[in-house]
Amino acid sequence: MTDIVDELQWRGLIALSTDEDALRKAFADGPVTFYCGFDPTAPSLHLGNLVQILTMRRIQQAGHRPLGLVGGATGLIGDPKPNSERTLNAPEVVAGWVERLRGQIERFLDFEGPHAATMVNNLDWTSGLSAIEFLRDVGQHFRVNKMIAKEAVARRLNSDVGISYTEFSYQILQGMDFLELYRRHGCVLQTGGSDQWGNLTAGTDLIHRVEPEAEVHALATPLITKADGTKFGKTESGTVWLDPERTTPYAFYQFWLNADDRDVSKFLRIFSFKSRTEIEELEQLTEERPQARAAQRALAEELTTLVHGADQCAAVIAASKALFGQGDLAELDEPTLAAALSELPHAKVAELGLVIDLFAEVELVASKSAARRTVKEGGAYVNNAKVTSEDAVVTAEDLLHGRWLVLRRGKKNLAAIEVTGA
Repeated sequence: MTDIVDELQWRGLIALSTDEDALRKAFADGPVTFYCGFDPTAPSLHLGNLVQILTMRRIQQAGHRPLGLVGGATGLIGDPKPNSERTLNAPEVVAGWVERLRGQIERFLDFEGPHAATMVNNLDWTSGLSAIEFLRDVGQHFRVNKMIAKEAVARRLNSDVGISYTEFSYQILQGMDFLELYRRHGCVLQTGGSDQWGNLTAGTDLIHRVEPEAEVHALATPLITKADGTKFGKTESGTVWLDPERTTPYAFYQFWLNADDRDVSKFLRIFSFKSRTEIEELEQLTEERPQARAAQRALAEELTTLVHGADQCAAVIAASKALFGQGDLAELDEPTLAAALSELPHAKVAELGLVIDLFAEVELVASKSAARRTVKEGGAYVNNAKVTSEDAVVTAEDLLHGRWLVLRRGKKNLAAIEVTGA
């Protein structure tokens, strides 16, 4: 990359910046030390956080030095939510989440070489600070009229729940983070989401008051929206997490594979590390042959490999193919099969019996008579084997890993049966 600002713009990753020309010059004169903060308000990061992590990775690959901040202090408070106060988690819980998030972030950054990343924790410079010191040394530089004008605070002030002094003070803590990192590491840029703009500029304002000669910058990525109006990073089953225990690699892969054609170009630019030429070719394929879903498949494979590793991605792809008759279901390992089947309509039964009963039980068909017609027409499958008799039964030997059956009607209609009493 010759100009990281141009690259970020092309990818749609710049929503706001304090001074784009000055930032461009700083990058050109670099290397620039920059940071992005992540609060441990849950035991895992999610897709919204991935936007920030991958933006950090891009800037590092352009020759700059990232600081990954996990907020052991700010995580004890939490930035203001739009409509309610956050639940304050116990310090030991937050400390555990700090380590989990740190491990997730570290996988995406390079910690060797001239632009090696560094992980930091804001508890290091706040734990020994008294309330009086905080108010005298930091609080004096913040003006309440500006603080209440910031969007997140103003929204809460105008709501029925109001805002506590605890959450109101969050922007002071984040501003202090930038000042400390400027002093300790020469950090001159903070990145984050556009919904954090008030907190980002709290840091630049504080540094300008305390260090008038300093040149510091803030850069915000846009809020990602979906064409169908639903929230990005959410599915019917909830948030898409980076932790495989919370969102399985199979479900993660399926999220990208199911991306709307209207969204996939935007997702490629924001999340993929493919070149402009490669992305533009995929965009053209989507326009010319949308049914092939080439862009979605490329994105799903790249992101699943990046987040969960090549082996997990290969297992997920094998499972996806096997479900639709393009592989052996029996060869899938139990966790991958379980994850794949959890995404399908499914039913639990206590005992085995007629295939037509199972098709009706899981509602692949409207009735047992409809199941008989499906068998007669050659469109019923159990574990990818065609059912040829209306009186066919399944036995314990048919179960995958002693628990499951995969039922299919036609080419695309799938469901799962879990047998609990066989």
